[in-house]
Amino acid sequence: MKTFLVPIDFSAVSEEIIDTAVTFARSFKGKVALLHAVQSQVITSEYALPLEALHEALVAEEKNSATKLTEYAARFRTVGLAAETFVRQGQPVTAILEMANKVNADFIIMGSHGHGRLYDLLVGSTASGVIKGAKCGVIIMPPSDKSKKANGQRESFPEQTRGHSAADIAVRG
Repeated sequence: MKTFLVPIDFSAVSEEIIDTAVTFARSFKGKVALLHAVQSQVITSEYALPLEALHEALVAEEKNSATKLTEYAARFRTVGLAAETFVRQGQPVTAILEMANKVNADFIIMGSHGHGRLYDLLVGSTASGVIKGAKCGVIIMPPSDKSKKANGQRESFPEQTRGHSAADIAVRG
């Protein structure tokens, strides 16, 4: 039996990831661990909310995330698949890699937001961080046109930049 770790961020691509994970888990008669990483926001400003309010918001987000993950887990259970849910605090890459080790994942099935190469170069990508650090297989689902529209995303690069590295583009301007 294979174990699939499925990190979910509740973006538009999440539905597609769940559908793909159901397909893989059914094919391999596997079990699924659903994960959501809640990042605590560090705000430094004289106008920042009191720590109590930030803590309450974090607790509320964890509770809301657990409820949503439970709804996703039900979709696996209705087709006879075992599913567990986990909500963890911290950076997504770290949380995903730690959970993959904890559940002995054979595969991680996750999405990519498709921000584009320049964004990933400057900001980094959760997907690339997981690929670099994972000790198991990683299946990345690119965003479909439908999920890009739902997220309000546009094409990251104009047509004439396709196939060029971020360094080439930066040099060209």
